Parts: sequence; structure tokens; C-alpha cells
Amino acid sequence: MAGAGVDLQARFAEAMGQLLGPDFPEDIGLAVSGGSDSMAMLTLAHNWTREFGVRLWVVSVDHGLRPESRAEAELVARTCAELGHTHSILEWQGWDGKGNLQDAARDARLRLIDGWRGRVRHVLMAHTADDQAETFLMRLARGSGVDGLAGMAARRFVPRSETAEETGVGAAPPAALWSDEGFWVIRPLLSMRREDLRHYLKVLKGDWVEDPSNDDPRFDRVRMRQAMEQLEVLGLGVDRLSETAVRMARAQEALRRRAVDVAQEALRQEHGDILLSRDVLGKVEVETRLRLMAGALQYISGADYRPRLRALEEVTERVLSGGTATLHGCLIRAEKHDLRICREYGAVRDATAETGALWDGRIRITGEGIGGLLVRALGESGAAQLPQRPENWPFQSLIAHPAVFDGSRLVAFPPAGFGPDAQVDYNAGQGSLHSFLLSH
Repeated sequence: MAGAGVDLQARFAEAMGQLLGPDFPEDIGLAVSGGSDSMAMLTLAHNWTREFGVRLWVVSVDHGLRPESRAEAELVARTCAELGHTHSILEWQGWDGKGNLQDAARDARLRLIDGWRGRVRHVLMAHTADDQAETFLMRLARGSGVDGLAGMAARRFVPRSETAEETGVGAAPPAALWSDEGFWVIRPLLSMRREDLRHYLKVLKGDWVEDPSNDDPRFDRVRMRQAMEQLEVLGLGVDRLSETAVRMARAQEALRRRAVDVAQEALRQEHGDILLSRDVLGKVEVETRLRLMAGALQYISGADYRPRLRALEEVTERVLSGGTATLHGCLIRAEKHDLRICREYGAVRDATAETGALWDGRIRITGEGIGGLLVRALGESGAAQLPQRPENWPFQSLIAHPAVFDGSRLVAFPPAGFGPDAQVDYNAGQGSLHSFLLSH
């Protein structure tokens, strides 16, 4: 028994070295729910810090969806007090009962952690090989390609969110060195099995809680977990599926680099729109073509995830044949030499921000004489106030671009040189397009 614990500790140290070494940060965050996986990670991380002197900041998100959730977070708090680590409880009260609950809870968890983390740039999450295998099956059932089947990355960068929520109880990391770039989600347990982590906790007489939703067949993940027992008999168990996800991740990296190389020739930006050469797209292999289309759509929309593969394939074929389509909150329009990908006006009709802040999560307008004014899509009413409509700019793209207003009066539309001198940074929320393609 002791040997199993030593083995897990050694594997954890090896994973941390690969993901964060050799020069470890002074502060690391841990997201701990109270379940067996995260409680085992807390213990492993606690033991690991004795050797490397890293300061741990532990956080639990109380989603408030079950009466027991607060008590579970308080169990983590008591354990942290025994181990000598600070702990915070973050509260989410934002679900309106619409949409996918698990997706909404995941997004809220990241926003809350972003608002809590202060100067911490790395937050450990306790996803295991079992989680990886379940994710692989869920995405396989949805018809995902290489990207989806690559599963969860051991390192994932989460850009700083302007909707980060700062609410909670307990000690938060110091904010003096706040980084507005974002933070890294680190998953050091991806090669470890849930059953081994539970055994480790049992040997140490550690506590954890069971979330009843883990047995609720209404959730896709639970159904995949239940199907795993049958798949194991067929040689498609957790280890095989998680190994396959790792191999798909290697293929994903190669395909990304190929797409970036092709993008040098095929892609350019115009007023923030993306133009893709129809000639180049027509000549390259289908996988690269779809990857460029998906990356462009995700970049313009600011969406966390790419469009579904089947929809992407259908739309790409349609627009390369000269058609027009909408997908992922974007308009894709075939022009003489290019495919133009721009924001769909309906997707940004109600998006607003003050000048200097991110509009639509990706664009920032700054300049003298426009401070405190409102940024929103130009729209037809704004376009009507322009002395002259810019030539060679499709109207549907024009009206979806941000402009500065004082009430209903158009004050500035920098791309057309209208109004006070102002600057538009179309890449403010995501960095350069080519870097985005390489990381997505």
C-alpha cells in the first residue's frame, strides 16, 4: 500500500516538473471540489511543496446547486487548515436555468477563479485519465475530428476575462502583481486513474465527498462512465482511450503547424475581417482547409470552442462554391478572390462597452476626446450618419464593426476615418491571428 502512494507521489512530481519546471513559480493555485480526485491532488501537492517550497492557494467553487455543496467546500477548508494552506470559497449564483448546466458551471468556475487568483498564473485542476477517456468518448459520439479527440490538454491557457467575478469568502492570493494576460490551467493527474487516487486517500485515511450528480444518467459524461465497463471487455478501457487521446494531441500539433504555414499565404486581415484566398484553400488538403476556416471563425467570434465539424464541412463547401453562410456568430461571404469572414450583425447588435474596454471580448477603441463614450456596433443607423460609405467594404460587414456613440449620435468610426483621432486594436482580446491558430 505504501508503495502505491510513493509511486503516485513520484508520478505527480514528474508531471509537475514537465508542466512547470525546472524553475517553479512561487505561488500555485489548486481548484479543489472535495471529491476524491481533487482531495488526492491536494495531498500530493502538499507533500510536493515540502521539497520545492512553493506556496499553495486553494480554492473551492460552491455552485449552490445542491444543499450539500457548502458543507463540501467547508470540508476542503478544514483540510487546508490542517495542512497549513490558505483556502477560499467562491460562490456562483448566476445560472438562470437555461442551456447546458455543466457548460455554464464550467465557464462560471473559470471566471470566478480568474477573479480570485491575484498574481497566481497557474491553477491545478484534478482531471484524471478517467476524465480524459470519458471526454474522448463524448466527443467521438459528437463526430469530432482530431482536435476534439485530442481530449484535454495537460496545459491550457485561459485568457484574462473582463467578466471575471470577484466574490467569495477566505484568503485570496495577493493582487499586487496581478497579471491581466490570463492564467494556465495545469492538469498533473491526467495519466493517473481515479481508483488509484482513491486507494491513496484510503491508505492515508483522507476524507472526500461523493457528488450524487456523478451517478445521474441525465448527463452525457455519466452515461459514458457507465458504458466504460462494457468497453473495457472489448479492449477499449480508460488506459487505451486516454493513450489514444495523447496520440491525437500529437497529430493535432502537427496539423496546427501545417495550418499556420498555409495561413502565411492564404490569410490576411482587413478592418478586422479575415480574408482567406479561395484559390489557396481550393488547393490544400481538406483537413488544413477546415482548420483554417474553424480557426478564423473562432477568432472572429471569440467563442471558446470551434463549430461542430459537420456544420463546418457543409458551410465550407457552400462558400467555396460561391455561396454565403452564417456559422458561429459569423458571416462567411464568397468574394471574387477570397472568402470574407466577419462578425454577423445579429450576434453583436446588443454588445456594448465603454471606450478603452474590450468590445465583443476582442476589440478595443482608444483615443483622445472619446473617453467615457459608448462603443457598439455601427448598425444601419450609424452607417447612415457616415458622410460617405467606404468603398469595397460589404455593408453586412461594415454595420457589424464597432463605432463610438454619444447616445444615438455617431461620434467616431475609426476604420473610415470618421470623427476624432482614435485607434482600433482588432487583436486586443486574443493576440495575433497566427499565434491564435497555433494555440487553438
